[in-house]
Amino acid sequence: MIAKKKSTSTESDNGTFIISRVFDAPREAVFQAYTESERLEKWWGAKGFTTNVKRLDFRPDGIFHYRMLTPDGHEMYGKFVYRNIVAPEQLVFISTFADEKGNPIRAPFSATWPMEILNTTTYSEDDGQTTVTIRSVPVNATEEERKTFESMFDSMQQGYGETLDRLADYLTHA
Repeated sequence: MIAKKKSTSTESDNGTFIISRVFDAPREAVFQAYTESERLEKWWGAKGFTTNVKRLDFRPDGIFHYRMLTPDGHEMYGKFVYRNIVAPEQLVFISTFADEKGNPIRAPFSATWPMEILNTTTYSEDDGQTTVTIRSVPVNATEEERKTFESMFDSMQQGYGETLDRLADYLTHA
């Protein structure tokens, strides 16, 4: 399988971050890469990051708790709480930065980053190619937190772009 390296990002009027990528892989294979610890550890995170899955309970109300090690040795944790899973079409989850035990914490880079982000990832297949579209929007956020979120779209474009590049590489070698 080969995945295209092109990604696009747009922002809507309501402050939603959107990024899409087309992969030359069947939808089931792309979706499966999001559902298993062994697979996630091979591609989740920006370039140079190492991810270790602490816990993955892939079901509605289940969690994905992970540790990421940055290229310079900084450690941080994240957590998803799955809201809805429609295999292989859609994942809906709340993401937060977390501590080692999985408790939500403030982002290490900003005191005004929203505590919770609602993410909707859709997978659509056309003639053997799968388009992954990620839509992210803050929930329960203050106006200042929403502004911080929107001010970080370029950084998010880079981070998600590198993560999707890693997914493309993973799918090529899977």
